[in-house]
Amino acid sequence: MNMKTMLIVHDVVEYRSAIEEVAEGFNVIIEKDQSKWKNYVEEAEVMLGWRKEMNVEEFKNLRFLQSWSAGVDTLPLTELKEKKVFLSTASGVHAYPISETIFGLLLSLTRKIHTYVRNQLEKKWHNSGLSLELHEKTIGIIGMGAIGKETAKIAKAFNMKTLGLRHSGKEEKDVDEMYTTKDLPSFLPHCDYVVITLPLTEDTHGMFGEEQFKQMKNSAFLVNIGRGELVRERELIHALQNAEIAGAGLDVFEQEPLEENSPLWELPNVIVTPHTSGATEYYAKRVVEDIFLPNVKDYLSGKTPSINTVDYEKGY
Repeated sequence: MNMKTMLIVHDVVEYRSAIEEVAEGFNVIIEKDQSKWKNYVEEAEVMLGWRKEMNVEEFKNLRFLQSWSAGVDTLPLTELKEKKVFLSTASGVHAYPISETIFGLLLSLTRKIHTYVRNQLEKKWHNSGLSLELHEKTIGIIGMGAIGKETAKIAKAFNMKTLGLRHSGKEEKDVDEMYTTKDLPSFLPHCDYVVITLPLTEDTHGMFGEEQFKQMKNSAFLVNIGRGELVRERELIHALQNAEIAGAGLDVFEQEPLEENSPLWELPNVIVTPHTSGATEYYAKRVVEDIFLPNVKDYLSGKTPSINTVDYEKGY
């Protein structure tokens, strides 16, 4: 009997035994080096991870692809759809680390921790106008996936009023009021903090710009941990420079790495992090044990992988 091939392009060697136990009948290849993994492209039936150097047309037998990331906007979705490849995301892996980053940014902006770090470098003793509190303010969470839900849960510990926005408007635990996408103009004026956790799709590309910043309070802060292309960056910079909004915590940008000449680096009301909000010591464990292996079991039993299956029409 010919062995089928499972190709994994991330360093998960420590989980090899667990993977091989589930993937009976598969030759499990774990290889990050392109010069080596390219030898298995044509025969791979199941994959974990994707590389930008890959050409989907070379995958003659691919049936199930497990993304290493929550977002799949960088994958060749049209071609994968045409090949009828089951595609699943790593959504849910990021709920803890990214929600921690969100509140790290919210607290830093509110309590001016970022300003004090700059002052410390200059040995400058100054209160810098500290006055704001996070407690009992209103947070608006745009996107109610795993990250949005965890963010709403934590917000309740600060006794915050929680507003949520999702396409369906379906109610959610820990969210006081839910809005639909078309309600964005009436949603934004209520928020002291606006947190964007959306995936990047045709519908969400550039959804935040001049009009939305004018709808926000002048005292409101923006946090974006979704994708940089969700926000029109030049218009964001203008809003920040002209005090149309109070500040921003940004982990994602239209172009990454962020260009050295971007004003965002030096604006005093901005915190820049280098697209690291999802980094965690438990990333591989959660992808493999919580998502990939259950999905492999589904696939091998003839079912559609049930965890985070991508709807190609929606793009997530």
